[in-house]
Amino acid sequence: MLRQVIHRGLQSFFYKLGLFVSRHPVFFLTVPAVLTIIFGFSLLNRFQPDTDLESLVAPSHSLAKIERSLASSLFSLDQSKSQLYSDLHTPGRYGRVILLSKPGGNILHQADVILQIHRAVLEMKVNYKGYNYTFSHLCVLRNQDKKCVLDDIISVLEDLRQAALSNKTTARVQVSYPNTKLKDGRSSFIGHQLGGVMEVPNSKDQRVKSARAIQITYYLQTYGSVTQDLIGEKWESEFCKLMHKMQLDHQDLQLYSLASFSLWKDFHQTSLLARGKILVSLMLILLTATLSSSMKDCLRSKPFLGLLGVLTICISSVTAAGIFFITDGKYNSTLLGIPFFAMGHGTKGVFELLSGWRRTRENLPFKDRVADAYSDVMVSYTMTSSLYFIAFGMGASPFTNIEAVKVFCQNMCVSILLNYFYIFSFFGSCLVFAGQLEQNRYHSIFCCKIPSAEYLDRKPVWFQTVMNDGHQHTSHHETNPYQHHFIQHFLREHYNEWITNIYVKPFVVILYLIYASFSFMGCLQISDGANIINLLASESPSVSYALIQQKYFSNYSPVIGFYIYEPLEYWNGTVQEDLKTLSQGFNTVSWIEQYYQYLRVGNINATNKSDFISILQSSFLKKPEFQHFKNDIIFSKAGDENNIIASRLYLVARTSENTQREAVELLEKLRPLSLIQSIKFIVFNPTFVFMDHYGLSVTMPVLISGFGILLVLILTFFLVIHPLGNFWLILSVTSIELGVLGLMTLWNVDMDCISILCLIYTLNFAIDHCAPLLYTFVLATEHTRTQCIKNSLQEHGTAILQNVSSFLIGLVPLLFVPSNLTFTLFKCLLLAGSCTLLHCFVILPVFLTFFPPSKKHHKKKKRAKRKEREEIECIEIQENPDHVTAV
Repeated sequence: MLRQVIHRGLQSFFYKLGLFVSRHPVFFLTVPAVLTIIFGFSLLNRFQPDTDLESLVAPSHSLAKIERSLASSLFSLDQSKSQLYSDLHTPGRYGRVILLSKPGGNILHQADVILQIHRAVLEMKVNYKGYNYTFSHLCVLRNQDKKCVLDDIISVLEDLRQAALSNKTTARVQVSYPNTKLKDGRSSFIGHQLGGVMEVPNSKDQRVKSARAIQITYYLQTYGSVTQDLIGEKWESEFCKLMHKMQLDHQDLQLYSLASFSLWKDFHQTSLLARGKILVSLMLILLTATLSSSMKDCLRSKPFLGLLGVLTICISSVTAAGIFFITDGKYNSTLLGIPFFAMGHGTKGVFELLSGWRRTRENLPFKDRVADAYSDVMVSYTMTSSLYFIAFGMGASPFTNIEAVKVFCQNMCVSILLNYFYIFSFFGSCLVFAGQLEQNRYHSIFCCKIPSAEYLDRKPVWFQTVMNDGHQHTSHHETNPYQHHFIQHFLREHYNEWITNIYVKPFVVILYLIYASFSFMGCLQISDGANIINLLASESPSVSYALIQQKYFSNYSPVIGFYIYEPLEYWNGTVQEDLKTLSQGFNTVSWIEQYYQYLRVGNINATNKSDFISILQSSFLKKPEFQHFKNDIIFSKAGDENNIIASRLYLVARTSENTQREAVELLEKLRPLSLIQSIKFIVFNPTFVFMDHYGLSVTMPVLISGFGILLVLILTFFLVIHPLGNFWLILSVTSIELGVLGLMTLWNVDMDCISILCLIYTLNFAIDHCAPLLYTFVLATEHTRTQCIKNSLQEHGTAILQNVSSFLIGLVPLLFVPSNLTFTLFKCLLLAGSCTLLHCFVILPVFLTFFPPSKKHHKKKKRAKRKEREEIECIEIQENPDHVTAV
C-alpha cells in the first residue's frame, strides 16, 4: 500500500510540475539561458589549467609521502636526487636525454660526439631580465667541492676520448657494468646511464663489449623561489630545443629529451588535440538525435526536439563548467570525459520525454499532454538521476584517494543536477512549444499550416510527401499514429517477435554464457595502471622517451633509498649480518659495504664504537674515492663522543622490462621488514609516491559507489512498486559492470583513474537504461511474460535505442585523438554502451521469459473479473426480461 501511495504521489507531483511548466514556458526557457550566459562568461575569464600532476594522479594519502617527508628531514632530497634515480618522476627541475646509436652500433665509440653535445648543454644560455644564466648557475652543487653534480658516465666518456686522442684502443679503458671504476678511484653504479649493454663473454668483472644507449641527466637546483623556478623552466625549454637542433646536426644518433614539465605538458596536450574531435562528436550526436526523432509524418515528427534536447545538455554542461571555474577549480585532461558522461545521461531523459509524449492521447490539450508525459517519465528519471548523484557523490567523498577522480566526481554531481533542472525546464518548454504547434496542425520543420487532405490530393507527389501528416495511414482501428515511427515499427513488427521466438532463446543463453566466461576471465587478469604514460598523448615526446627508456634501461629498478633513522651499532657483528641479509639480492651503493671492505683490506680492527667511528671520520672519509660518502652519514657529538644517528645506502634490484610492477613488489616486500627487524629503516624513491597502494586507491571510488547504489536499491525495496524490479536491476547492473570490467582488461585497459571513472559511470548508465524496462515489465498485467516483455520493449525500446546509438556514434571521433587517455575513454565507454544494449535488447528479453515475476495471478484476476461481469449481466437480464425482448 505504501509503495502505491508514494508512486501515485510522485506521479501527481510531476503532473502538476508539467502543468506549471506548460503554463509558463517562456520563464522556464529564459532562466536556464540566462544562467548559461552568466556562467559561460566566467568559464572564458577564469579558465586555468592544473599544472601539478603529482597532486592529481598520485594517491593523496600514502605512506610513501610520509616516508618522503622523513627522508627529506634527514637528507636533502634536492641534493640526493641524482643518486635516487627515478624513471619519470624525478623531483624538481631537470633535463634528461637518451642518445641512441644506430642498430649494430656502439655508443661508446661516439664519445667525442656525445661530449660535444654535453658541452653545448653546459654552454647554453638563458636570458632573464637582461642576465644570462648557464647550467653552472642553476645546477645542483656537490657539498665537497661545490661543483655541478654530473652523471658519472661523463667521466667514462672523457676517459674514452682521451684514450682515442692518445692513439690507444678503447679496450684499454675498461668499462664494467653495472658498477665501474672511475679515474678518481670511486666505484660508480652506471646501470641507469648505460643501456643496451653486451658484455664480454666469460668476463669476471662484467666488462662492456658494446652498448646501444646512454642516458644523461642535468639536475637543477630548487630554492623554492618563483624567480628561480621561472629561470629553470626557461632553461628546460631551451634544453629541449637544443636537443631537437642537435638531432638535426647528428643524424647518426637518435636523441630523446625529457624535462620536468614534459609530463604535464603532454598530459595537457590531450585536451588540445581533442578539441576539434569533441566538436565533431557533438555534430554527430546532433545529427543522430535529429534523424532518430524524425518521422514521415510532418505533423508528429520532432526533429527539432531531438536537436534541442542535445543542445539542452550542452548548455547545462557549459553552466556546470562555469560554476566549477568560479569556485577556483583548475582544469585537467581527465575532465574530457564529463561531456560524454553528461550527454549519455541527459539525452536519455530527452528521448524518454519524447517517448512519453508519443504515448499520450492526441485528443487532449497540449498542456495536459505535457503534464501526462512528465507524470509518466520523470518518476523513473528522477530515480536514476538520484542514483547518478549518489554514485558520483560517493566518488567525491574523502574516501577517494586520487585527486583527479575526486575533482571529476564533484563536477559530475554538479552536471547531473543541472542536467535534471535543464531537462524539465528548458527542454520541457521546448516540448510545450512543439506540442502547441502540433495541436494547431503546424509543420514540424517549416512551421507552416498543414493543408487539408482535399487540398493535398490536388498537389504533386513531392508536395504530398513533404506535407504528409499521416492521414492516409490512419485507420478506424488505429488509435496511435506514432506507431509509424521507424524504430517503433521495427521493434513492434519485426524485432519483438524474433527475440521472443522459442528457437532464438537457446542461442541467447549460449551467447550469455560466452559473455560471462570472457568477463570472468578478464576479471582474473586485472592490473593497476600506475604508469603515468597511460594518461599522456600517445605521440608525445614523453611517451617516446618512456618507451626507449623501458627498452634499454629497464635492467635495474629505480634506486631505492634505504634510510636508517635511529642510532645503530654498526660495529656489532650481528648488526652487520642483519644489514647483509636485508640487502641480499640487491646491487648496493653503500658506505657501510665500502667501509667494511676498507677495514678488511687494511686488516684494521674496529670492533668497538670509538675505533669504528674514529677510523671512519679520520681515515676512510678523508680518502678522495670515499669523500662522497660524507653526504650519507649524520654524526652527532655529545661531549667528546661522536655518534652516528642516521645513515643511508642505496639498493638497486635486477628487473625486467616491467620495471614498475617489480618496483611495487620490492616496496611491498621491504616495507614489512622495517616493522619486524631490529634495524629501524624506511625505503623511498620518488616513484613510490605514484605507485604506493595505487591499485587500492584507484579502485576504492568504484567500490564505494557500487556499495552506495546497492545499499539504496536494497533499502528502497519497500518503496518501489514491485521489489522484484530492484532485484532484477541489481542482477542486470552487476552483470553489465563485471562484463565491462572483464572485457576492458582483455582489451589491455589498466585500472587507472580514467577507467575507474568509466566503471562508476557504467553502474549508472546500466541503471538508466535497464530500470524503466524492468519496472514496466514487472508491473505489466498481460497474460504471459512474453507479451509483457514485448510491451516493455515497445514502450521504452525506442528511447533506449535512440540514446545508446547517439552515445556510441558520438564516441567515434575519440578514436582519432592520438592520446592514451582518450583511447582508454573510448574503449571503456564503448564497452559500457555495448554491454548495456546487449542486456536491454537480447539478454533481458529472453531471461525474463524464464524467471519470476510470474504473470499467472494477473491472468486469474482477469478471469475473475470477466466471470463477475458475466454474472452481473445475467442478474440484470433475469431482473429485466423485457429488455431482452426489446433487443
